[in-house]
Amino acid sequence: MGVKIMDLRLAKRTQQIAPFYVMALLQRAKQLEAQGKDVIHMEIGEPDFPTPQAIIDAGIRHLKTGAINYTAAAGLPELREKIADFYRQRYAVTVDAARIFVTPGASGAFLLALGSSLNPGEELLMADPCYPCNSNFIRLFDGNARTIPVDATSGYQLTAAQIKQHWTANTQGALIASPSNPTGTLIAPDQLEQAIHTVNDLGGCFYSDEIYHGLVYGGKASTALAFSDDVFVINSFSKYFGMTGWRIGWLIVPEAFTDATEKLAQNIFISTTTHSQYAALAAFEPQTLIELEQRRAEFAARRDFLYGGLVRLGFDIPIKPDGAFYIYADCSKFTDDSYQFALDLLEAEGVAITPGKDFGVNEAHHYLRFAYTTSIDRMALALQRLERFIATA
Repeated sequence: MGVKIMDLRLAKRTQQIAPFYVMALLQRAKQLEAQGKDVIHMEIGEPDFPTPQAIIDAGIRHLKTGAINYTAAAGLPELREKIADFYRQRYAVTVDAARIFVTPGASGAFLLALGSSLNPGEELLMADPCYPCNSNFIRLFDGNARTIPVDATSGYQLTAAQIKQHWTANTQGALIASPSNPTGTLIAPDQLEQAIHTVNDLGGCFYSDEIYHGLVYGGKASTALAFSDDVFVINSFSKYFGMTGWRIGWLIVPEAFTDATEKLAQNIFISTTTHSQYAALAAFEPQTLIELEQRRAEFAARRDFLYGGLVRLGFDIPIKPDGAFYIYADCSKFTDDSYQFALDLLEAEGVAITPGKDFGVNEAHHYLRFAYTTSIDRMALALQRLERFIATA
């Protein structure tokens, strides 16, 4: 009886937030490893490189001072200035540090961005496929995530025309991720500019997920700030800077939202982890950036290797990814149920990958996401196992 009463007390929004299907795969992978099975992990979006030593050393130095106190809710002033300098140097964009908020990862940035701008019942336009947590953040604020099917013809990116077509009186804004998760594709600068101006003209908010900036191969990612100050930009130290477990990111808001965003930060987080902020100061040092660029080159080599291997095995990949560290592959030649395919591959061959159903409903049963976050040697072994699995399935 007690369980039923407690069930009735669950907030309704929790029923609308979908679980990560890949977490069930990860849990099973851990069980298999505990039993002695060799598992090749290509399911989780976490770089296998350690945090650069200069960043670790900076964090340790501050820990040794013992001054692990709250910082300002918006973050260390010197870190906010460093981020502003980074935009000047990398993008030739000037950003007032007062618009920059240091957050507990990109997830914290999304909470502040949506908390300051999205009302209950309002909808946000997003591409399908997309990163699932973004939809769940919207639902957390009792908003509606309206996903629009995209395909290779637009580089799996939401277009200005689609935004205009699907905009209603209830639409509050649009979110574009570039490079995207799971497809790894970039939006072209002119397309990004058109999308931003379309949303602004319609009176909405534009959100730019830029957490994979830096991990781009053969081109450059454009920041939304190059085209407008009236945008929300979400970024993170997790991916390019290799600081996943440090839980630190940042948010840049339009000037009109600074006061509201600071109030939310004060109440929701108080502040981002202090030693992580001091560690992040070293992320922008010249030697650290040199190391990170070397890692980017390694990711590019991994992308090329995995892409070639998957195409050879018969997977359909219409667009070679431009960035991030994912390949979103059509597996319909082998199965009509990518989730079951992923489960069976893990059990039979010890290769862990992510099923398409984690990223939406648009042909999701025909897609798998492969993360090239492990070495080429390990990926070569994974391709051998995958080839054997396909041959015997």
